[in-house]
This record gives sequence, C-alpha cells and structure tokens, in this order.
Amino acid sequence: MPKVHLLDYVAGNIRSLVNAIEKCGYEVEWIRSPEDVKTADKIILPGVGHFGHCLKSLSDAGYLPAIHDHIAADKPFFGICVGLQALFSGSEEAPSVPGLGLIPTSLRRFRASNADGSRKSVPCIGWNDANTFHHVDTLGGRATGDPDGLAMSSLYGLNPTSKYYYVHSYFAPYTSGHLESEGWTVATARYGDETYVGAIGRGNVFATQFHPEKSGAAGLRVIKAFLDGRMWTPALPNSVPGNILALSSNSSSGGSINGLTRRIIACLDVRTNDAGDLVVTKGDQYDVREKSGDGNDVRNLGKPVDMARKYYTQGADEVTFLNITSFRDCPITDLPMLEILRRTSETVFVPLTIGGGIRDMRDPATGKEVSALDVAKLYFASGADKVSIGSDAVLAAEEYWANGGQGSGKSGIETISGAYGAQAVVVSVDPKRVYVSGPSESASELQGKKHKVIKTADKDDQGREYVWFACTIKGGREVRDLDVVALVTACEAMGAGEILLNAIDRDGSNRGYDLELISLVKSVVNIPVIASSGAGRPAHFDEVFRQTDVDAALGAGMFHRGEYTVAQVKEHLGQAGLLVRPFEEFEP
Repeated sequence: MPKVHLLDYVAGNIRSLVNAIEKCGYEVEWIRSPEDVKTADKIILPGVGHFGHCLKSLSDAGYLPAIHDHIAADKPFFGICVGLQALFSGSEEAPSVPGLGLIPTSLRRFRASNADGSRKSVPCIGWNDANTFHHVDTLGGRATGDPDGLAMSSLYGLNPTSKYYYVHSYFAPYTSGHLESEGWTVATARYGDETYVGAIGRGNVFATQFHPEKSGAAGLRVIKAFLDGRMWTPALPNSVPGNILALSSNSSSGGSINGLTRRIIACLDVRTNDAGDLVVTKGDQYDVREKSGDGNDVRNLGKPVDMARKYYTQGADEVTFLNITSFRDCPITDLPMLEILRRTSETVFVPLTIGGGIRDMRDPATGKEVSALDVAKLYFASGADKVSIGSDAVLAAEEYWANGGQGSGKSGIETISGAYGAQAVVVSVDPKRVYVSGPSESASELQGKKHKVIKTADKDDQGREYVWFACTIKGGREVRDLDVVALVTACEAMGAGEILLNAIDRDGSNRGYDLELISLVKSVVNIPVIASSGAGRPAHFDEVFRQTDVDAALGAGMFHRGEYTVAQVKEHLGQAGLLVRPFEEFEP
C-alpha cells in the first residue's frame, strides 16, 4: 500500500483518521521525531483542542522548523482542524503563542450572538458547507487557481452541495478576495453572521477546519484526493453554480441552525445481559428489563457494532454509546467498550461519543489509581471523539457551588476539557420532575439557593402546575438536591462543551421531547444542547427543532425497534423545510 506520514502530538482521536486513510487505500507511517519529517513525502497534521497547546507541543518537540522546511520543499502538507489553524499567524485563544505564519491572519472566537441579537451556541458543533462558489468569475466561470473553471473541477474533491463536520470555537475570518490575492483558493462556511475559512489550498499546502475523517463519504473523498495528489478533481454533477446558489439560499433560510444542518444522533444504551454478552437495550424510565413473558431478562435489541454501522448507513450524523454497566471489576485496559469503539470506528466515519465510567477509579488489575483523564485517553485512542460524563458531573457541580462557584480543577470535566478542549466533553444530564404547589415553595439546601421553578402545562395527578427539575445520579436511582439549571451552568463554567439533556419522565414514553425542560436549559447556557428522551415518531424531531432552539436531537428506541429509520426522520424534516445532511456513498 502507498504510505502517508502522520504527525501525532497527542491530538485526540487519531484512530478514526488512520481508519479513514486505510479506507482510502493508504498505509500510515508515524512521525516520531523532527528527523522523520525530513524523509517524509506526504504529511498530515491533525489536531483538536487548544491552539496554544498544539503549537507549544510542536515547538517544544522541535517540529516547527522541520514543518517549515517540508512546506518550503514543495512537499504535500495537509492540516486538519487545529492543523489548519496552525498555518495562521496566531489566535485569540493563545495570544502569546505564534502560529506557523504562512497566512498573515489571526483567528477569532465566535460570538455567542449575531448582530440581530439572535443567539448561537459556542463551540460550533455540526455539519456545514465548504463552499467555493463565491470565487466564480462571472465572465470566465473560473475559481482562483482552478485551471478548468469551477463548473469543471473542485478543490481536493470538495463538493459545494455536501456537508462537512465542524467542531471549533475559533475561526479564520474570511474577507472576499484577500486570501485569493495571495494565491490561495478558499472554501468558506458560515456560522450565523460570521463567514470563515472552511478549507484552503495553495500549491502543495491544503488544510480543512472541518474533520474529513468524521464527515462521512464527503470527507473520505477529500482525504483520497489529497493522498492521490489530485488538487483539482472532476466536479460532481450537482456542483454546477445554479445548484450551489439554490443550496446556499436554502442554507441561509430558517431551515438551518445558523447555517448548520439539523443534527440527528442515534444513541445506543449498551450493557451486559444476564448471559454476560454486551447488547443494545432500551428502558422505560431507565428500567431495561422485560415486563412480559416468562422471564425478566435485560431487553436485547441487537449488537452494538452492527447497529452503529446500520445507523451510519441510514444517515445518522453522530452515534452515541452510553455504557450503562459499570464494569467496576474489569481491568482498565480490558474495558469492553474499548473494543466496541475500535471496531465501530473502522466503518463508521461520523463522530462517536462514549459515556459511562469516565471517572477516577482504581484499576483492579494493578491496584493503581487511574484518573478520569486517563480513562478518557483510552477511549480517544480507541476511536471516541467525545466522552460523556454523567453522575460525576453532578457531584462536581455540587462541589462547585459549595465552593462559592469555583471548580476544584480536579474534576473529570476540567481535566479532560483542559487537555482536549471543551468540544471533547459532553455532560449527560438525567433530570426528574418535582412538582410543587407554587413558584417559591422549594428551596435548596445548597447555599440556600432556590430551585428554578417554572409553570408547566403538563400538570401532575394532583393538578399542580409548578415544577422544578431535580438532577439524579446512578442511572436515575438517586435524586439529588440540585436543580438542572445549577448543574448545567456549573458544568459550562468548568469547561463542558455540550449538554446531552435526557428526561427521566419522558424516557421510553414515545410522547415527544420535554420541550419545557429543553427551553429552560437552552435559556441559561451558551454551549450546544442535545435533546433526548421521548421521541417516538419523526414529527417529534420536527416539533423540538421548531419549538425550541435545541442544537441536535437524539433518538433510540424508535430506531432500535425498527419502527422508523434515521433516513425516514431526515426525509420528514427535509419535506418540512428543515436542512439535513444527505447520506452519500464512498467509492475508493
């Protein structure tokens, strides 16, 4: 197999990139020292997390001069995410740390609101364009550096009608004509009212802000084109300017979320059944045992790897595994979910999240203490893009408020986001409704703070119309005196990048999402929120996107039981005028 060199400075999920490269017919060789750069032909620099951490790591290891020499020697170079950002002169994320300086522009942080006052979540997480249509010369029909014209070819296989997976808080601002005057070809994306560089190329240098290894077939085509040395590839039939203009109009309408598609996530609750096998299951208010028949076995809905692959081919934008078995007596390096991630990442090229067991623990095999960060490292190395923290997030939030609104710096949220970036940490919240007689009835013992009580249209059996949402731990079995507002605001402050918002009262009900709970949480945080629990038909996804500002919606039981497919949900949303990512096939 032909080879490509990969420079890994501990940049998160590298396994998925290796799998994508191998899918394209190439073999990876690792760069372990600056001397290896000198002998390499094609180099890929991946990256997630902090600009300063990336550049400082490369500098401390002596890589920066070698990378400069590699690029100056006209050898192929491909930067991904922070690997793109490294090409610029600097970033607001780390003002004192210089970039490579190939592009004399500095990166900025996304604003949390647009000029019209509408809000947008930061980090930006989701599927967006990489569009070169703005480069069309109306007289010649050409893009900068494109020898055949935009309608005839595309930069490294980029398709203006495809969608690509972005996850970042900082961006390279785009000003029409500025970078082009320096010989660069630019593909742009828009988040709210901010337009930025989604991909950029000139000569032997190419870089993407999005993750091609997480962008399905569209991203695999980009990787393949770079590896094959095809800077300009034949455009796909739907890439003609007229179709691009129509798509651009659709993307800027109310069908998108600040330019992002409506994100549909398939969730798989994984646990051991009574025979000791790992299975996908689904509960009713978190009870996963059968209620009928001769036994009371764990409900078995399929094998995790096979089902993840099925949902990927149906068009799922992400796949989440929630491990609901503790594996407390299992050696850390033999955790069963590690093998599930390894096998899933070989064939599923969209983001993978793993939840359950991300905590400080003692390895029963060695007796040594293992931190939540070390556990997360194992999951990232096995193919996870994000880790989800549940019960430990509640305990960390309680400590945060008990310390006067200060984190300890030692929680899993803080240590993992500090090492890998906020986008790598999801907090899974399991709130339960607590009905009260009036808006001022319930007060928390935690600093004497009152719980956030709202008026609800969903009254209880006693006719009470006021409710607060109590957080739970241990799979919903233990209710804490901490409300959901206090939890999510503390977790955001400690560095979480996303909230997975479950609802115990709606779990398995097929009644639709808890819109009141979702609206409440969205009103108090700036990070993305994923709606979960209660979806029973495609119309529920439409309802939650139209009636709340939620960033993504998750489905489980309705998919596992075969009542609806992910594709049917997306078809329903598309017909309703909402922007969704189409599934594409990849042919190596």
